[in-house]
Amino acid sequence: MNKLDKQYQQLLSDIIEFGVEKNDRTGTGTISEFGHQFRHNMSDGFPLLTTKKMAFKTMVTELLWFLKGDTNIKYLVDNGCNIWNGDAYKAYEKYALANSYGVDILSMDEFINEIKTNDEFAEKWGDLGPIYGKQWRKWGQFNDYTDQIQNLINDLKTNPDSRRLMVNAWNVGELDQMVLPPCHYGFQCYTKEMTFGERALYWTSSIGKDISYASKLDESDLDEKNVPNRKLSLMWNQRSVDTFLGLPFNIASYGLLLEIIAKEVNMVPDELIGNLGDTHLYLNHIKQAKEQIGREPMKLPKICLDYREGEYNKDLTDLTPDDFVLFDYQSHPTIKAPLSN
Repeated sequence: MNKLDKQYQQLLSDIIEFGVEKNDRTGTGTISEFGHQFRHNMSDGFPLLTTKKMAFKTMVTELLWFLKGDTNIKYLVDNGCNIWNGDAYKAYEKYALANSYGVDILSMDEFINEIKTNDEFAEKWGDLGPIYGKQWRKWGQFNDYTDQIQNLINDLKTNPDSRRLMVNAWNVGELDQMVLPPCHYGFQCYTKEMTFGERALYWTSSIGKDISYASKLDESDLDEKNVPNRKLSLMWNQRSVDTFLGLPFNIASYGLLLEIIAKEVNMVPDELIGNLGDTHLYLNHIKQAKEQIGREPMKLPKICLDYREGEYNKDLTDLTPDDFVLFDYQSHPTIKAPLSN
């Protein structure tokens, strides 16, 4: 049973029924509730909603952009991901209106074309400030940087019971330099040891065998086969949640991040947990939300990460969307809704 879509549909229903109307910085208006949590067991399938078709490659591209430590939309635009275009253009437009002195201001399409074709223009106007990628991979200033992702991976390998397995994007000293302060501002990991039975079942399932195939094995045999001995969970915190457009991407993105980190440290992805603050629907998304609520969930897909198979070995900063293969994804059609910047 697909519990993920059911949880998401219930959240949409709760906001519509109990949410209060609030103004917001975009001027669109929202109905909002404060404080929600959902939990997804990764063994139930990859957390990509099925009650509307999701742009999987777009989600993967953005996450890899974060992991590269990049903050310029040039990489996104070149890879067909346009979800940050509006924020970059808004910053350009604000400056241009204040300093144009009669010079024509580029339209959005012209602006994006310049990003694609003019490297000097892209370097100046494509950068969004020290947002997620910078904080994840280069927290700090003046070449005194901390790579939080690499530190997390190292700590998971050497001290997996630590209560400090955290990555933070909310850098108070640099918020005023960002085009948009982080919405999902931090995440924490948690591990637990697997029993022999859990390890045996994981191994036999991975090779397509019945659990009885492991009847003559012991812990040392599983160690020799490099079978994981821990499960890894990830919980992220989010201050502001665009529930219709943004949250489905956040769920899938952190699900994929959990898969990636688990692969790095040879653990089994376990629970994905989201703590949501101001959880809202924009007023121009209510009709679409009601349509999605009425749809019947389908079976969740599975995902394969094959970039560490055999001699094929990539650093996290070198990954491409093609390194992630989604299997058996079935969904209802896309539901379009306007993005508020």
